Amino acid sequence: MAEQNYISGSSAVNIAGSVETALAGGKLGAGESLPTVRELAARLSVSPATVAGAFRILKERGVIVADGRRGTRVRPAPPIALPAETAIPEGVRNLADGNPDLRLLPDLGKRRWKLSQRLYGDELNDPELLALARERFREDGVSSEHVAIVSGALDGIERVLREHLRAGDRVAVEDPCFIGALDLLSALALVAVPVPVDDEGLLPSELKRALPSCKAVVVTPRAQNPTGAAHSARRARELRAILAQRPDVLVVEDDHAGIIAGAEYRTLVDKTREKWAVLHSMSKAFGPDIRVALLASDARTHARVEGRQTLGIRWVSHILQRTVVAIWRDRAPLRAQRVYAERRDALLRELRARGIPAHGVSGLNVWIPVAEESSVVQALTRKGWGVHAGERYRVTAPPAIRVTISTLEPRDAAAFARDLEEIVRPKAGRAFTRAT
Repeated sequence: MAEQNYISGSSAVNIAGSVETALAGGKLGAGESLPTVRELAARLSVSPATVAGAFRILKERGVIVADGRRGTRVRPAPPIALPAETAIPEGVRNLADGNPDLRLLPDLGKRRWKLSQRLYGDELNDPELLALARERFREDGVSSEHVAIVSGALDGIERVLREHLRAGDRVAVEDPCFIGALDLLSALALVAVPVPVDDEGLLPSELKRALPSCKAVVVTPRAQNPTGAAHSARRARELRAILAQRPDVLVVEDDHAGIIAGAEYRTLVDKTREKWAVLHSMSKAFGPDIRVALLASDARTHARVEGRQTLGIRWVSHILQRTVVAIWRDRAPLRAQRVYAERRDALLRELRARGIPAHGVSGLNVWIPVAEESSVVQALTRKGWGVHAGERYRVTAPPAIRVTISTLEPRDAAAFARDLEEIVRPKAGRAFTRAT
């Protein structure tokens, strides 16, 4: 931390203004640490309460964030663009991209949807889609009184977090965690608090440890990306009991895989929770271009999200909403659910037969712990397999690779497992969390 003599003033407003001036002039950079309250108060000859007031102003403006024991720092610069992904070379099988199998998506070209033009002032959401959504939420044990339509799961998560949290607030997330969720928290200047997971979801003891400092929890009850974890009935009960001790904490559930997850949905929310949201996305099952997700929530969250929508996008395209209704009525994704389960199980079976620990009880991905990621990824590429290094998914979890199984036919699973065995020569008992 530099001397930072450019921070000056005798009032909270003036001190906060000097920090903003330093940022504008390039004397203070994104992510740079600030002095402690007591250190700065002593240097400026003001009371700690005055400095604390200045920091509070800066937090409310989104300029600085509190990061636990690491102190207070300037808000990290939000990502302008996603880090460039390494391209899969020509001729290498792509098991890295996380996409569904194009062959298992509904064929939009063969269908004729019943569509009509809409005008400003018409209803925000399609009544038939809302009815189907409420039926889905009721089946999953989620209150369906307040349902909105948003443009995909991440859009819904962002809208909910923006309505309830401020820069610097701490959010409990799974570790490993979906890259998009981590990038979103960074862009919103929220602090991710990692909570390890196993095959049944968040570890209860770790959630209990993290929860006191958190304003929100973002969790994936099934098809967790990247590990494939899914809540068991027992684990869901344990997590609900822990969350019941903090009814003020916002709980956001991301059911991004929806009907193709291959596991039962077990929610962590109930009617006693003050702030909650559950998202069911259509994109994985119906196609990535079908940017529609269903959002059930408490009354206040619902009012805030829909109110903010009317100031921006106003509504999600009714062409997309009617397309979702038509595909849903066909029940086409049910075949995809069975096929993905067969492919996932085939790979796990082949890996187990070779003594290679792996995780993936649901969803489109299998998480395989390794001693060192980049060398394994490169060696697999040379053998014709493109996989994703786990580094960007991890906060504190050990190294691993993520394998997308959506296009991996069972007949190819043995070949992949043989090639991986030649590379890793695994040791028994390696886990993908720091807990046993």
